[in-house]
Amino acid sequence: MSKKFYVTTPIYYVNDVPHIGHAYTTIAADVLARFYRLRGYDVFFLTGLDEHGQKVQQAAAKAGIDPQTHCDRLMPKFKDLWTKLNISQDAFIRTTDPQHQSIVQRGLQTLYDKGLIYQADYTGWYCTFDERFWTEKDVEQGLCPDCRRPVEQVSERNYFFRMSQFQNRLKEHIHTHPEFIQPDSRRNEVLGFLQKPLEDLSISRPKSRLSWGIELPFDQTCVTYVWFDALVNYFSALEYLSSESHATQFWPASVHLVGKDILTTHAVYWSTMLMGMERPLPQSIFAHGWWTVEGEKMSKSRGNVIDPYAIVEEFGTDAFRYFLLREVPFGQDGDFSRTAFHSRYQAELANDLGNLVSRTLAMLGNFSKNMVPSADSETETELDHTLQQTATTLFTTIEAHLQRYEFHRALETIMGLVQMANQYIDKTAPWVLAKDPTKAPRLQTVLFHLTETLRFLAHALTPFMPHTAETMKTRLGLTKDISNPSLSNDPTWGEYAYPHPVTKGTALFPKKDMPSADTSQPGSSSNVSLNTEKKTNNIQRHTAYRDRRFPESRTENRKDS
Repeated sequence: MSKKFYVTTPIYYVNDVPHIGHAYTTIAADVLARFYRLRGYDVFFLTGLDEHGQKVQQAAAKAGIDPQTHCDRLMPKFKDLWTKLNISQDAFIRTTDPQHQSIVQRGLQTLYDKGLIYQADYTGWYCTFDERFWTEKDVEQGLCPDCRRPVEQVSERNYFFRMSQFQNRLKEHIHTHPEFIQPDSRRNEVLGFLQKPLEDLSISRPKSRLSWGIELPFDQTCVTYVWFDALVNYFSALEYLSSESHATQFWPASVHLVGKDILTTHAVYWSTMLMGMERPLPQSIFAHGWWTVEGEKMSKSRGNVIDPYAIVEEFGTDAFRYFLLREVPFGQDGDFSRTAFHSRYQAELANDLGNLVSRTLAMLGNFSKNMVPSADSETETELDHTLQQTATTLFTTIEAHLQRYEFHRALETIMGLVQMANQYIDKTAPWVLAKDPTKAPRLQTVLFHLTETLRFLAHALTPFMPHTAETMKTRLGLTKDISNPSLSNDPTWGEYAYPHPVTKGTALFPKKDMPSADTSQPGSSSNVSLNTEKKTNNIQRHTAYRDRRFPESRTENRKDS
C-alpha cells in the first residue's frame, strides 16, 4: 500500500487581494507537498477560496457589483500569485462550485436527519467581520473578543448544531492524540477553551439578513453559516476535484495548515462537525503565527501591507519563499522588514549559497575544462570525509525537521552544509593545488567533492526553492529530473558519473543595494531608522567575519572566478 500525504491551506476569503499572510501558509504547504512527493508519497495538496458570507457580500456591494462577479474578478489574483510563487497545488477549490454546494447540503441534511440540528430563537452579540455570534460574557466594552471590532445585538430564529454534545469526546481525543493540535501552545489554548461549557453552534443566517450563501436543504429561507460551508471543502474537494479513489484514499487529512486566528473554528467547530457526520478527524491541525511589518500590524490605513508581487519582482520567487520560512519558527509570530529580508538575502543567499555555486563552477572551468573529475581515494583526507558525511545525512535531518514543521531548522541544516563547503574551499585552496602538477590528483578529489556537495544541495533545496534547484541541476549537467520522486531512497555519494560539462552562468542571487528607511511612508518612524542602522551594522560585521574566514571570497581578491 502506498504512503499518502494530504495537506491543505485554509480557503481564503475573496473580500480583498492576496497578501503576505496568504503567501506564507501556501508556501509552507507547498514545501511539504513537494518534499513528500520526493519521498515517494502519493500527495494531494489543496488550496482555494471561500467565496460566501457577509464580508464577501459587503465587499461586492461596496464595489457596486453582485457577489459572484466580485468573486470571479478576485479569483485570478490568487491563482496568478500561486503561479508566481511556484505553488504546486493539486486542486484549487471555490465554494461557489455547484458540486461543493451539493456536498455541503448533503452534510447538513445528514446532521438534520440525525437530530443534531434544531431550530430555536436566539439573541446574541454578532461580529460581522468574524461572522460569529458571542455571548454576553464573551463581549467586553462592546467589542468582539477575537478581532476587537464593534459587535451588534441580533435577535433571530436560527438553526443550531448540537456541538455541546461532543465536548467530552473532543477533549479526550486531544488528550490521547498530542499531535492533533500543534504547536503545544495552541493545543493548550484549545484545551483551555474547552474548560468552559461548549455551547451549540448557530449554523444558519436568514436570507433577509444574508442572501449570499448555500441554502439550507431543509429550509429555503436560510443560508448556512459560512464556516460550515467553508470547512467542508477539505473533503468535498476530494470527491469532485480528484480521481474517484481520492475521497477514501486521502481522508483524513495529514495536516490542515491554518493561521492562529482560525484555530478554534478548525479544532472545535470542524472536529465536532466531523464527529457528527461520523468521519475521522484530521491527523493534525497546525496553527502558525501572524506577520507584522516593521513591528506594526499590517493594515491598509497604515499603508504597510506587503505585496508579494512586489517582493518577488525585486528579489525573485525563491528568495521570498526562503525568507518567509527561514526568518521565524513556524508557529510563532514574525516581523517582515526590508532590512531583515535584505540581510538574509545578502548573507545567506548571495554570499553563501550563490558564491559557493559560482566559485565551484568557475574552478571546474578554470582547472578541469568544465568537466567533473573523478576523486582519487588515495588523496582523500578527513576534510573530505566530514563533508561527505554531512551531505549524506542531510535528508534524514531535513525529514525529521519537516515532520515537526520546523521549516527554519531544515533550512538551517541546508545552509550549514553550504557554509561547510565554503570552509572546505578555504582550507583546501584549489587555486594553490592547481599551480603544482604533482597535486593534480588531490585537486581532482577536491573538485569532485565540491560538485557532489552541490548535487546534494540541489536535491535538498528542491522543495524550498524549486527554481534555484533546477538551475543548479542544469548548470551541473545533471540529466535526472530532480523534481520527480527521487528521495524515497537518499542520494548516494559518488553514484553519478557527470558525463556532461558544467556551465557557470550568471549569479544565482545578484547582489542588491541596501534599502534605506523612508520616513515619508506610512508606518515609518525614527525607530525604523534605528532598526535599519542596527541591521546594517550586523551585515557589515557578518561581511567582515566572512572575509576573515574565507579570504578567497572577497570579490577583489578572488582567484577562482
